[in-house]
Amino acid sequence: MLLRFTPPGIEFAYRNGVFPMYDDEHKRMLWFQPDPRTIIPLEGFHISRSLAKTLRQGRFLVRYNTDFMGVMRGCADREEGTWISEEFFRVYGELHRQGKAHSVEAWQEGRLVGGTYGVALGGAFMAESMFHYETDASKVVLANLVQRLNERGFTLLDCQYLTPHLKSLGALEIPNDLYLQRLNQATMLPCEFD
Repeated sequence: MLLRFTPPGIEFAYRNGVFPMYDDEHKRMLWFQPDPRTIIPLEGFHISRSLAKTLRQGRFLVRYNTDFMGVMRGCADREEGTWISEEFFRVYGELHRQGKAHSVEAWQEGRLVGGTYGVALGGAFMAESMFHYETDASKVVLANLVQRLNERGFTLLDCQYLTPHLKSLGALEIPNDLYLQRLNQATMLPCEFD
């Protein structure tokens, strides 16, 4: 299938279990469909004692969709470099304006200190990236994302690749064919992120 890096192209790709990453070395967009695929079961998100304490303390104010581009900039701000190119800002910014891409943000003393963004299609949320400038900010953001998805009837939270951080929060890998079945079922649901 020929994929185009446009808002409709991104939506088509996600609906077919594919996601983009920019290859800065070769200056081109690459498309991925990993097998296995990483998800966080919405009923299986692990809140450790320390995270529960942080959530109770209310150290962060959590907001949704108030600084989508700020979250993308935070995700792109990495010492090791980033796959989030200017094209990503343009295309995902348009998806956000269309109400399909969303951000979850952690604020502290008026400053954005953590966040995640992704695309919601039906009852599936495809998380793209996350960042934090303060300890536990990304965990708080993810906990709030899971809570929001559960409250709104979502059934799938895609995290693409397994990392030790995500594994500690309950993420697991499933075969791609099972992921595609779950994705198809989830995208048919009439869920709204906002």
